[in-house]
Amino acid sequence: MSGAPRNPPTGTPGPYRSCVLLKHGEIFLKGRNRRLFTERLHDNLRLALRGVGGSTWIKTAQNVTVLGGQVPQEVLVERARRVIGFNSVEPAIRVPSDVAAITAAAVRTLGAVASERPVASFAVRVRRRDKSFPMTSTQLEAYVGARVQEAWDGLPVDLSHPGVRLAIEIDHRETYLSWARHPGQGGLPVGASGRALVLLSGGFDSPVAAYRAMRRGLACDFVHFTGAPYTNASSAYKAYALARELNRYQPPGRLYVIALGRAQRQLAVAGAGRLQVVAQRRLMVRAASVLAGRIRAQALVTGDSLGQVASQTLANLAAVDEAAGLPVVRPLVGWEKQEIIDEARAIGTADVSVLPDEDCCRLLAPPRVSTRATLPQLHAVERRLDLDEVIAELLAGAQVLWPGGDEAAEDTEEAAGAGAPAATPAPHRTRAPAPAPEAVRPSPAGS
Repeated sequence: MSGAPRNPPTGTPGPYRSCVLLKHGEIFLKGRNRRLFTERLHDNLRLALRGVGGSTWIKTAQNVTVLGGQVPQEVLVERARRVIGFNSVEPAIRVPSDVAAITAAAVRTLGAVASERPVASFAVRVRRRDKSFPMTSTQLEAYVGARVQEAWDGLPVDLSHPGVRLAIEIDHRETYLSWARHPGQGGLPVGASGRALVLLSGGFDSPVAAYRAMRRGLACDFVHFTGAPYTNASSAYKAYALARELNRYQPPGRLYVIALGRAQRQLAVAGAGRLQVVAQRRLMVRAASVLAGRIRAQALVTGDSLGQVASQTLANLAAVDEAAGLPVVRPLVGWEKQEIIDEARAIGTADVSVLPDEDCCRLLAPPRVSTRATLPQLHAVERRLDLDEVIAELLAGAQVLWPGGDEAAEDTEEAAGAGAPAATPAPHRTRAPAPAPEAVRPSPAGS
């Protein structure tokens, strides 16, 4: 599109009239419970807007949330796109629900878009929430489209693949006009389905599993097992970075770092042999189950993918489940590795996952891992240890971090203790650099 409009309207919408339309995802299916899901979604949106640099407001319409404030529109769009529960995020303007005002705004908006990039065609789409509006959706589409063509020298209409899609949504008091649509995260609002504890390693799988659990409405805390004192701190650094990235999709969750190395050696001395990897996985889920109970999590989440490695055969997964005191959720059980890597790139965790580290799962691992560990064999090894004492020692040394949270939150957590079911302090969205795990003040896992 070139040239100026033949009959340009006077005046332009002031910046105070800009807003962002957030289209709801699955919650529109929730019937009588929809209000509760919407409240949770808005709570998460408010948390995502903390520190945005200006006042904001949130308004609810039918299956849509309207966001605005004294903040640049592009900043609101960026924050809103991270909030799980919205299917699309659309920059928009608000105009009076008047045919002349709507038409003038459509012409101006198309001109603004054309000033930034070439426009070969357009389409007008209208949705009426206010059925008392004097024109039907089809009539208003035709009317506004004709006026835009008149103003912009016969710009072609393309209803299938328009260069610009002018979406007009007529509400009772005002009308919203948008010209771009960004994909949202979809899913259910984080926290709507409860709380889970994610067994977070440094690889690709468990961060993607955590993200998928969040999209099903689970608020997630994280637990990372290191091989300390027999490995360095690199895996803890990675876990912190991964949890910080994942916390951008939810109200920030805690990261518990547990040194597993001595317990792994105890299993090896007890004669685990080819059962070593499965036995230590059972030990992890036992400890995680106790920790989950203390922080009121209702499930564990792992990144297991069926058959991906020897320890993730169906028999071995069943053996691990037998040691868990809570349901074990495996969002990636049917995923292929490449699918997981592609998702990791999309959510921003892949660049951290590829960094080298000393993974505790490789510590003392036998040359050949049993693919069909049986419960009698595992029980025989575990009877040579005092499991209650081992788990108590693991949790007593747990370190508590708030990736992407606030230092005050860490201080409060230390005072309450990791096992205390005290009210969680309001988290912030700041992204502080990861502290060295050795320097973190230990926080007892028991109350």
